[in-house]
Amino acid sequence: MAKIYTRTGDDGRTGLFSGQRVDKDALRVDAYGTVDELNSAIGFAAVACDDASMLSTLRDIQKRLFDIGARLCTTDQEMAAKLPAVDQSAIEAIERNIDAVSEPLPELKQFILPGGSELAARLHLARTVCRRAERCIVSLGHNEAVDPTLIRYTNRLSDLLFAMARRANQLAGLDDVPWKDAETSD
Repeated sequence: MAKIYTRTGDDGRTGLFSGQRVDKDALRVDAYGTVDELNSAIGFAAVACDDASMLSTLRDIQKRLFDIGARLCTTDQEMAAKLPAVDQSAIEAIERNIDAVSEPLPELKQFILPGGSELAARLHLARTVCRRAERCIVSLGHNEAVDPTLIRYTNRLSDLLFAMARRANQLAGLDDVPWKDAETSD
């Protein structure tokens, strides 16, 4: 039986797909690590999902996030060219999903609090991790070449997760919880 531990990261460094060793707190590692965290958060939401269409969408997103993580885990352009593409069609697919999920929802006229049903709360959590993943990818892009499609994809994905959270509440028969400015009384 192969052991899961390698001891190669005990010095605070990790290996990219190319074999290059980098610090574990490098921007690139932070970016693909946060995408991995997002994938886990989506998996956490998926186990609470009873809607077949929504579950299928979440599983497709998880697969795409592995592609994004792989792209972020390599600086070798030749190797990156062999990885599954994350292109404009992936962004368009997310946009179609946003439109489909949003269509039965009432118009949003105010900010809402994350929560409601268990699934909605999990999707809101995934949305916030997605926003952080996007920020990590943007930060990496300030220092190294990053495919701008990855930024656009994560930006749209957070919108989809928001819409899915609202739809999850609707399917559960729950209203979104509105945020209202706290009123003070003297």
